[in-house]
Amino acid sequence: MSAAMIAALVFTVALLVTTAYFVMGSIPLLVLKHDTPLDARFVRGFFNTYYVAAFVSATATSISFALAGRAGLAAGAAVLALIALGLRQKVIPKMDSLGAEIQSNAMDAIPGFRRTHIAAILFNVVQLVAIVWSLTTLGR
Repeated sequence: MSAAMIAALVFTVALLVTTAYFVMGSIPLLVLKHDTPLDARFVRGFFNTYYVAAFVSATATSISFALAGRAGLAAGAAVLALIALGLRQKVIPKMDSLGAEIQSNAMDAIPGFRRTHIAAILFNVVQLVAIVWSLTTLGR
């Protein structure tokens, strides 16, 4: 096995662990009432950290698969990196906006923040399933 393929496997494990950890860590955060700015800041920070970690690990995975000559897996990991970047640019500002509305006691801010939180979790679950599926079908 080449050094590039070993690196690809190591970074793939890092991507899997990152995604699984944040999926499993974000679900318990739903017990928060999301009714204080502190709750909103914590959840926002959690997802911001995830998006940065997912971008870095997916980028490293993509590069290492490309160097190992596995173009399909490299492209899939590159798509995951771009998705993480796009979600960070979309979800984090929305959480910031809703967090500010929570602070000003806007009535629909709390349900909106909760919906955004749930949507982000669901999207992360889809990413995790896609990673596992690609490894089981494309990795052969």
